[in-house]
Amino acid sequence: MTAGGDAAVLIENCAVATMDDRGAGFATEHTTGHVLLAGGRITAVGAGPCDPALLPEGTERVDGTGCLATPGLVNTHHHLYQWLTRGLAADATLFEWLTASYPVWAGIDADDVRTAALGGLAHLTLGGCTTTTDHHYVVPADAGDVFAAEIEAAATVGLRFHPCRGSMDLGRSAGGLPPDSVVEGIDAILAGTAEVIDRHHDPAPESMCRIAVAPCSPFSVTGDLLRASADLARERGVRLHTHLAETDDEEVFCRERFGSTPMEYMESVGWTGPDVWFAHTVHLDDPAIAAMAAGGMAAAHCPVSNGRLGAGIARVPDMLTAGVTVGLGVDGAASNESGVLWEEMHQALLLARATRGPRAMDVRTALRMATVEGARALGRQDEIGRLATGYLADVALWRLDTPAHAGIDDPVAALVLGSRPPMAGVWVQGRRVVEDGRVLTVDTDAVARDVVAARRRLLAKAG
Repeated sequence: MTAGGDAAVLIENCAVATMDDRGAGFATEHTTGHVLLAGGRITAVGAGPCDPALLPEGTERVDGTGCLATPGLVNTHHHLYQWLTRGLAADATLFEWLTASYPVWAGIDADDVRTAALGGLAHLTLGGCTTTTDHHYVVPADAGDVFAAEIEAAATVGLRFHPCRGSMDLGRSAGGLPPDSVVEGIDAILAGTAEVIDRHHDPAPESMCRIAVAPCSPFSVTGDLLRASADLARERGVRLHTHLAETDDEEVFCRERFGSTPMEYMESVGWTGPDVWFAHTVHLDDPAIAAMAAGGMAAAHCPVSNGRLGAGIARVPDMLTAGVTVGLGVDGAASNESGVLWEEMHQALLLARATRGPRAMDVRTALRMATVEGARALGRQDEIGRLATGYLADVALWRLDTPAHAGIDDPVAALVLGSRPPMAGVWVQGRRVVEDGRVLTVDTDAVARDVVAARRRLLAKAG
């Protein structure tokens, strides 16, 4: 599935942070510049006005005075269905929160997932996000086609989408955490995953939908499922994703059950290589970080959710120094009620400095994690995450002429350190999905009403 804007768009008179690679970690920036979008691609980017000879007939001109253009942000970890259960178990640990939430989630169906996805995805666009994953691992037997539902929602909103076909086969009766009512058998999981890949995965350039294989976590799946899932993903040429080392409880679980750390366990079941990215990676020791760097595995850093659940603070500076790719993720909306990727960038910087000092992370590294590093985690570093000629036309235009940002001379510092800026515009594949803080593709007020109604039904069903 591909999509693109019909007309060329010239964004001009704005500051531009390209996030291209000039070496030594530097990227080209323009105090006043332009970005030209045509045919779903970036066809020109540079300082000052655009050469008129480059403009196709009928080009729409967007005045970006007072704004900063960046690549669209890339969200590397989410659970969209949780948009309906925000605010539950507000003061719980991860395992307590999961134990309270699973009985509610067991009642979801495809309509619930579609409604939740519309709400979560529309909200993501208002924080500058243009590409997002979703890790959906709750698949009740009578729920309908939950994966088609969220893929349809992403197409409606207009985001580039990497849904991850999640699964659980280790229920409570077998020593796992989830109730038996929400786990599946291995054969059903593998068949269902293959079917989602066959129906929805698009490996082509400009793809708007790519599937990943994503068993839930070491404490909710068996080793047999992890091994078989890795084999399936590699046979089909798709990526692998799961939670890893999110809490101390997981460390205890893995040592007691497998006699190893979480990372050692994942290595033992074949989850190594540049096609793997792990969510959280909060509790990694030095050998685990070295293993990630050597194996090429990436991390999805979710600082807001980790803070909400008291899970800890990931060793992001150490991972980056070791050469690990670290993107950002909002995680589940029920453990991060805001669900805005800008906040992850902001908090990632602050937490790194709070724990490691003021030079632990600079503002451009934080923006790089939200763009370039996220794209690399998803295997799309040659397509998205940069404002460069030939890259896909995914652009965020942030207003920095507000009272909250006036007087901050460095636009990247204003973006990362200041208040969350309003969005002047968001384009995905050249199609505008946000204009002046308003989502153009869906009626967000109607979606909000649908979310409230779906939540009430879900909670009533759970009793």
